[in-house]
This record gives sequence, C-alpha cells and structure tokens, in this order.
Amino acid sequence: MAEAPQNGRTGDESTEYRPHETTVHYGPEFAAQLAAMEAGISPEELEVIAALPASSGLLIVRRGPNTGARFLLDSDVTVAGRHPDADIFLDDVTVSRKHASFLRHGSQFSVRDLGSLNGTFMAGERIEETVPLVDGSEVQVGKFHLTFYASRHDLPSSA
Repeated sequence: MAEAPQNGRTGDESTEYRPHETTVHYGPEFAAQLAAMEAGISPEELEVIAALPASSGLLIVRRGPNTGARFLLDSDVTVAGRHPDADIFLDDVTVSRKHASFLRHGSQFSVRDLGSLNGTFMAGERIEETVPLVDGSEVQVGKFHLTFYASRHDLPSSA
C-alpha cells in the first residue's frame, strides 16, 4: 500500500507555494498614493497637491462646514477668520474674526493663534505659541478641521 504524502500533495511541485516568486515590490510613489488614500485624499486632491509650486502649501477642510474646500498658502502671512476680508474666510460663529494666521518662512509653514475666543488646536491640543506645520498636520479653527499639505518640491526626497 502506497503512503500518502504528509503535506497532502501528490508530489507535483508546480503547485508548491514559493513566496520569493509571488512577492510584489512597490516603489515610493505607490506607497505615497496608498497613504493618501488611507488619509482620505481623493485622486483630484492628489493632483492639486502634486501641482503645488515650491514654497507653497494647501489647507483642505476635512471636517466641519465647507468640507472639501481648499485654501492655497502662497504668501508670508495668511489670516483665517470669520471677517469677510480674512484671507481664509471661515463663516461660522465658532471662528473669531481674526482667528489664526498661517506663516511662511521660506518653504516652511507654521500656525499661530491670534487670541481667538475658542482657540486654535493642532493634533487635538490647544496651541499657545507659533507651531510648525508638517505635511499632514491637522489644524482646528472653530468647527473647521483643516489638513495641511506642503508642496512636494519642498519635501525631503525620502517622503
């Protein structure tokens, strides 16, 4: 009587699992696209972010009124507030007239609260002084949750 193979296979090695032959390697562009999808960035937003000129940034409203609205940061000082003359007009009673400013220093950005009643938050914590922004930082101004994206020209090559 012939013995059955212990692994349940008949000896036909063409069905044997070979991990070295099935592994797929993806480059950094694919990793960036995957991270963007996980962060909720649409393909259209990816294109806009990729097209940002050097020394600029972009804020996208992720939660709150006007979800999906985009604001270009391309000057040294950009003021966000409820005043109609604010650079970034955020129309909600939770936002002060001059709530926060986004500051550009070369190709780097930071955010500063301007003495608002409800405060400005970054990563869930109220900011008391000027705080640097990094790609993907979330800033809360009133009910608005804004995600910051730096120009791809200004990111380190490993990003």
